[in-house]
Amino acid sequence: MTSAQLHLIRATVLALLWCALPGCTDEGPRLSNPRVLTAPYESAEGDLIWAVAPLRNETGTTALDTLVVSDALAHSIEQVRGLRTVPVNRTLETMRSLEMRGVSTPADARRLARAMGVDAIVVGSVTAWDPYDPPVIGLSLALHADPGVLVGHRGELDSRKLSRLSTEFDPAARSRYVDTPVMVASDVLDARNHGVLLELREYADGRADPESALGWRAYTASMELYTQFATYHAVRTLLEQEWIRLARVSQAGSEHE
Repeated sequence: MTSAQLHLIRATVLALLWCALPGCTDEGPRLSNPRVLTAPYESAEGDLIWAVAPLRNETGTTALDTLVVSDALAHSIEQVRGLRTVPVNRTLETMRSLEMRGVSTPADARRLARAMGVDAIVVGSVTAWDPYDPPVIGLSLALHADPGVLVGHRGELDSRKLSRLSTEFDPAARSRYVDTPVMVASDVLDARNHGVLLELREYADGRADPESALGWRAYTASMELYTQFATYHAVRTLLEQEWIRLARVSQAGSEHE
């Protein structure tokens, strides 16, 4: 046996002994799936489309770029199972073509949604914003839609029954449905609040690098990441209310059968 062969055998044995030690693995860090939101709607035509109107700045600071937050909100909606969205730039282009400087009334929201050909539109404002650690961001959102669009329920509910229920029991319901938001969500997420931090830690699981120095705390060190969390939280609140609304509609329909 040559010296080169002996050297190769020795190196192989040392490598095997090293990888037998605790913590030595080629698998890398433990990976986990992030929590994904699901829309309660059922549509034979596929996913519903929500658009995002550029958010207003109600924070009192000019340092905030509301288009950045609007884009993050659109991205959060795009991640929802059962929903799709369009770029905020397309919304801006449509507003310019309509000579619409802003979306301030339900009529504005309805007009814009119909011009874009979307099923619903989210309008709102940024109400609080502090980018320094611990960061603070506040969002106030309203979901507007045409009658009979946001109906159906994934799973145990009959979407055809819900389509009838949206206007069947109250003749005036159709007009009210378009003149008021379907759902609203308003909250201020202050990273000094332990409840917010617990929710942030859950959100970061599967999204933050567990091997990084900051881990999930990277979301409090970066306002961009914290904004992603805040928009996710706002979309989740809207969807949770939608699940409850459709469940109540289904229950009301069962009582009238």
